[in-house]
Amino acid sequence: MRSVAPARLDELRSEKGVFVLDIRPERDFGRGHIDGSYNAPVYHELRRGKSEALEEYLDDIPADATVVTVCKAGIVAKEATSTLSDRGYDAATLTGGYTGWRQYEGNTLVYRVFVTIRSLLP
Repeated sequence: MRSVAPARLDELRSEKGVFVLDIRPERDFGRGHIDGSYNAPVYHELRRGKSEALEEYLDDIPADATVVTVCKAGIVAKEATSTLSDRGYDAATLTGGYTGWRQYEGNTLVYRVFVTIRSLLP
């Protein structure tokens, strides 16, 4: 399963053909989200293994786009990525989720350390 780092997503957002799918609950999405992202509030259902909850949103997800799924920390979004991939979508999970995105946006020490460690790993 593919993942996309926040910095890479930031680059991709300027290109056509990238669709950011935020699966967090509406309340969380309303408190903050990646500009231009689409909310399909299926977090709790996917967390319980009910991948069919995403079905009702498939008509809103472009089939010809790279779909980057987002949740709070990037764990439950992997289920959305897997479900979309199984249905033929080009899908990836945002590493660190929305929390990672906020760390990236703020260029926090936590984010810089994380990126440095990842760059040292094979």
